[in-house]
Amino acid sequence: MGWARHHIEKLRAGATVKFRPHGNSMTPRIKSGQLCTVEPVELDQLEVGDVVLCTIRGADYLHIVKAIADDGRCQIGNNHGKINGWLGGHAIFGRLVRVEP
Repeated sequence: MGWARHHIEKLRAGATVKFRPHGNSMTPRIKSGQLCTVEPVELDQLEVGDVVLCTIRGADYLHIVKAIADDGRCQIGNNHGKINGWLGGHAIFGRLVRVEP
């Protein structure tokens, strides 16, 4: 289980979650340890540039939607140019709506 399992379960149930992710893959947009608020989201509501809580190859990430394919899948990457891959709605659980210190 990844670091976000508990949050993902709550998002699947329709709840908004708050957590403090750690790491530098999203700096300066999100600094390590900042309070992030994530709301449930449907795949058709996403836009390029949205930050989403997702699971890629078993790892949980709070990363950016870099592109959206015609079939609705989203390309996910970090804030430093790394691309993680393409995901469908089964692996995207919520959209970032607020970042606080």
